[in-house]
Amino acid sequence: MTVTPATAATPTAHADAVVVGAGPAGSAVARFLADAGRDVVLLEKHTFPRDKVCGDALTPRAVRALSRLGLVAEAEGTAPGWHRQRGLRMYGGRVTRRADGTTDHEVVLDLPWPELPDWPAHSLTATRWVFDEALARHAEAGGAQLWQGCEVTGPVWLTDSQERIAGVTWHQRDADGAVTASGSVRAPVVVACDGNSSRLGVAVGLHRDQARPLGVAVRAYYDHQRPDLDMMEAFLDVEADGVLLPAYGWIFPLADGTVNVGWGQLDTSSHFRGVSYPKVLDAWVSGFPAEWGLSASTRQGRPASAGLPMSHNRRPAAHKGLLLVGDAAGMVNPFNGEGISYAIEAGALAAEAVDRALATRDDAPLAGYPAAVANEWGGYYRLGVTFAELIGNPTIMRWCRDHGMRSQVLMRLAYRFLAHLVDRRSADSIDRIINTVTRAVPAA
Repeated sequence: MTVTPATAATPTAHADAVVVGAGPAGSAVARFLADAGRDVVLLEKHTFPRDKVCGDALTPRAVRALSRLGLVAEAEGTAPGWHRQRGLRMYGGRVTRRADGTTDHEVVLDLPWPELPDWPAHSLTATRWVFDEALARHAEAGGAQLWQGCEVTGPVWLTDSQERIAGVTWHQRDADGAVTASGSVRAPVVVACDGNSSRLGVAVGLHRDQARPLGVAVRAYYDHQRPDLDMMEAFLDVEADGVLLPAYGWIFPLADGTVNVGWGQLDTSSHFRGVSYPKVLDAWVSGFPAEWGLSASTRQGRPASAGLPMSHNRRPAAHKGLLLVGDAAGMVNPFNGEGISYAIEAGALAAEAVDRALATRDDAPLAGYPAAVANEWGGYYRLGVTFAELIGNPTIMRWCRDHGMRSQVLMRLAYRFLAHLVDRRSADSIDRIINTVTRAVPAA
């Protein structure tokens, strides 16, 4: 069901569960719950298609998550608007300047995605215009009610004591901002997938943990002149005023022949607030080889930026009958800035907890949801917090660029670790190292 101002829902509706936000997390939760036979209302502030600032990249981990959702053609990269890559090309080592001001990299490594039993051996790209609508429509096709253009305005409380949430209120606005419809949806369980700021999470008393890392990324779309770009590309040479930043840049090829180009860094850097992200992007792009055809003149539109909430920075992920999934709970990987795969994985865990809670009429399964998430990748994220602190040091970042990339052994380990591609039951030496280390530390 798609709600418009002309066909608004009744002032008070009822469902088994309400999901707020139809991004990857919300659409995944809604689809998994619908598959379990639950009556789900999925509320989205905007109408599809709609944009969202993102690198538009889906690692093999995200590809597996799409397969789990049942998006087969999309996971294979055969659906319109989806582009498939065979690996990651990394640029590092010492950087030299050509006479025309462009740059050469001492080390360029082509790293095919590993052939592993648990993971696909390809990555994908799709703009959020394409990606988010595909997931939302998939949830709708599975039986979830998709209410577009419905902005959630606050929680509905079970009692005046505000000890437990029992639904949400919403309204719709016209093009001039005037409210044209409003109402509420009541349900035994509410799932907040409303992004980094998570107004609903804040409304029930959950605030961002300032001690957890936060990232910022900026991206823009460009035309280019690079044929057969079949790999994602990552760079360790982003600078501001001649100073190497603890950051990485990217070029991700898209199905329409353009590329998504951007860079991001963590708030553990002293430059986090002191640089203009769009200006650094322009300066960095100006150093690309002229034959790539990437420059300010080939950029489409203006750069856009967004925050990346990391390492479970809003906790607990279950509180007063509300579950938090995806960016609302700060589920972005601090090693690489990826959030989509974890949003879908956590969406499956949240849906399982909600389904059990509805079946038993008991909140205990909801209370167990944060532990289930921590069991999946809590130790890995804890290591990510330490990683974020380390690369905030420019000296360490420079060593990684100038020396670390020269070691094939170190790069093979780092590649798998940063991409979080590890088989849980494997005799592979890298799998054993990563599993041992992540299990040895407390969960984030």
